[in-house]
Amino acid sequence: MQIKWVKANKVSGLDYNKGNYEAQLQEKEAVSFFTFPMYDKISFIRHGFSTRQGGVSEGYLGTMNLSYSRGDKDSNVDENYRRICHALGMQTENLVLSDQVHDTVVYRAGKKDCQGTDLRKKKLADIDGLVTNEKNVVLSTSYADCVPLFFVDERNEAIGLSHSGWRGTVGKIGAKTVEKMKKEFGTNPNDLKVMIGPSICQDCYEVSQDVKEAFDGFVSVETIMQMQQKERDEVEQMLKSVFIDKPMKKYQLDLWMANKLILMEAGIPEEQIGVSCVCTCCNSTLLYSHRASQGKRGNLSAFLEII
Repeated sequence: MQIKWVKANKVSGLDYNKGNYEAQLQEKEAVSFFTFPMYDKISFIRHGFSTRQGGVSEGYLGTMNLSYSRGDKDSNVDENYRRICHALGMQTENLVLSDQVHDTVVYRAGKKDCQGTDLRKKKLADIDGLVTNEKNVVLSTSYADCVPLFFVDERNEAIGLSHSGWRGTVGKIGAKTVEKMKKEFGTNPNDLKVMIGPSICQDCYEVSQDVKEAFDGFVSVETIMQMQQKERDEVEQMLKSVFIDKPMKKYQLDLWMANKLILMEAGIPEEQIGVSCVCTCCNSTLLYSHRASQGKRGNLSAFLEII
């Protein structure tokens, strides 16, 4: 499978990564999924991000749809969850699922929140971020262009997973996940390794004037300079690159760079923030994309577990 990679911001030319953090496509028993080299040497976690390959769904949902609300047969989605979890070495009964609402609520999940044998009725609602320090609790969030944020605290053996569309990005769910992990587990941002997973790239993501205005002042240049020991010019260059102006008050939005800036402002060292460099819209034969399909699509999922 040929993957189109987007490794640098088009405006600034700045590489998204300070290390070799791009995603790696894996396959097990005909099920394809991404893993991230940043986490390869962290022995206490399992992780992955699904593709649309290796499942049993049909038509525009083909084949690894992981949503019960897109018109698929429940039995197909059940089987798809079974297959992807088996490929990742996880148990479906340990999944923690939530109905996401593009908000910024982050919830501490535990064994009590696991779905058990019924995946069809989610136990949690109105939650876009999950954190835990319990073993055998599989955090899982859903996507079809929005940004998955993976958090791993090596020192305290705690993890987080958050769903960040443009509203979640404006609301800084990435920073709120860091704050939740600080409160619950004593996490120091310096100990976090964060991955910005497969999602829509700047070239594919046109937005209107109201979205651009919502981002006004969303991060502090001074705080990022202080946290990262960077010169003002470099931070301002990164911030300027978040939007590309187009005619008719349209803009191309870089959610990867926006989330990276939010995480840097929260105190996570830049070299510990990875970007998958995989666009869901550019790679719509491999991944579901709401934009590429005009809404006719299934759902992808991110998975993260302490073992």
